[in-house]
Amino acid sequence: MALVVIVLIGVAGSSARAGQAAKADVTGVWIFTVESAAGKSNPTLTFKQDGEKLTGQYSSQLMGEAQLSGTVKGQAIDFIVSASVQGTQVELKYVGTVESKDSMKGTLSAGDLGGGTFTAARK
Repeated sequence: MALVVIVLIGVAGSSARAGQAAKADVTGVWIFTVESAAGKSNPTLTFKQDGEKLTGQYSSQLMGEAQLSGTVKGQAIDFIVSASVQGTQVELKYVGTVESKDSMKGTLSAGDLGGGTFTAARK
């Protein structure tokens, strides 16, 4: 009987750990590599995650500084960066997957400006 209890506790503990591993936490500074028809860029993004809610700051040479908001659900991440480039409002939509605690990848959509792909590494 004691052996059954020990086995059940071990199974419950590993299930709890598996559930925790499925929750990504992207809080911190990330360096992105974005590739699109316009070329390659390396914006820096600073994320703050509160549960599934994601907020933060986007910084690049082309777009300057901008706010971002989105969600992280399990390993899925999506967020929008709204910025003004030379007086034109631009909205960048990033959709991807958190591959590990220090990497993610996905796609970028910029409306009429086209799209691309991204990879990112935690700084």
